[in-house]
Amino acid sequence: MRFREGLPQLAGDRLFVTDGGIETVLIFHRGFELPEFAAFDLLKDEAGTAALRDYYEPYITIARGAGAGFILEAPTWRASRDWGARLGYSPEALAGANRAAIALMEELRAEHEGDVSPIVISGCIGPRGDGYASSDLMSAVEAEGYHAEQIATFAGSAADMATALTLTYADEAVGIARAAAAARLPVAISFTVETDGRLASGQSLGDAIEQVDEETSSTPAYYMVNCAHPTHFAAELAGDDRWLERLLGVRANASERSHAELDEAEGLDDGDPADLGARHRELDRGLPGLRVVGGCCGTDHRHVSEICAAVGA
Repeated sequence: MRFREGLPQLAGDRLFVTDGGIETVLIFHRGFELPEFAAFDLLKDEAGTAALRDYYEPYITIARGAGAGFILEAPTWRASRDWGARLGYSPEALAGANRAAIALMEELRAEHEGDVSPIVISGCIGPRGDGYASSDLMSAVEAEGYHAEQIATFAGSAADMATALTLTYADEAVGIARAAAAARLPVAISFTVETDGRLASGQSLGDAIEQVDEETSSTPAYYMVNCAHPTHFAAELAGDDRWLERLLGVRANASERSHAELDEAEGLDDGDPADLGARHRELDRGLPGLRVVGGCCGTDHRHVSEICAAVGA
């Protein structure tokens, strides 16, 4: 872990860029089949590893051009126990895949840190269940036990932190935060919301953040929103509630469609990159602490470039 004295995205007001919708880019733009939406499975051979390496390059270039820091988010969103088992990975092989993902991030950092600095390596954690729905709910205790395996692997690697993306209910976030604290690994928590701005569980974004902070002694380094379009959650960010100070990142979807509509869609809805950038300019005005920007489903380097330009202006 390189940043033992604290994550650099928490110091000052410097912008940090991360990548876009890795799975949708690999499937719809690069022609890969990703069983279970699992990008980490590409690490099993040299061709897949090379494709992952190439995927990150345009985003690093965007950060370089903007003079921004960069967060290398490992392609491990699906690399947890249940999803790995569906793909035929043993626990040992799955841990190896998580380590290989962080090793690839290390290689990219070593290659680019002379031009982009700082570069933070994050181990990505996904939900145990569907990232679009609150199903098969766990208690916080169950969630801590489930996610502790992947978090322990990250803690034993060069990862500087972990980021939990696309969480749909607070108890799973509490468990992840507790597991990260036990492993002494900084963690960011990112919720996804529906078109009404609420989590799939029905809880408001603010209430979810406050619950996690209350039940973990404010363990998360910061919070984010991802896998939703700004039109879905912008209204939730109006006001001066204290929880907004904890919301430092946004990784938005390209499409304004609901999760149910995206699930049923046969093609990719990549929205309007320029409009998405403009909407982030409005988000930036309402979120003075916004420091981490990237994309989620349907976004690629075009969207992230527009977002970076809008927020960094």
